[in-house]
Amino acid sequence: MPVCRMCTQNYPNSQFVSGNGPRYQVCVRCATENDMLAEGEETALYSSELVRARSALFARRFRPWGFLLAGWLLFFSFGTGIELWSNLLLGTLIIGTLATPVLHFMGSTKFRAELAALTP
Repeated sequence: MPVCRMCTQNYPNSQFVSGNGPRYQVCVRCATENDMLAEGEETALYSSELVRARSALFARRFRPWGFLLAGWLLFFSFGTGIELWSNLLLGTLIIGTLATPVLHFMGSTKFRAELAALTP
């Protein structure tokens, strides 16, 4: 696989800008960042399947925070009035509040690795 001469990363041939001179052996990402692409020549950095995979990755990463926020909102809005269920919901939310940051921190390396694999 060819190497980009600006960022020294290996990419398949489809990720390189065609041309000679300063554009020779430059990946699409570096060409976009350094304004080397002409009008109408912009290629898609992210294909639709890559966008879906990255969106799913970020959704999996931040889903526990969304559930936790929604749980606390439900608890404070109308969950305090129910006798048994309010105590169970409160206990679950406290455990979730303590566990979510720990699990988020522990999964950061895996997240970065998967994100690097999905970055062109």
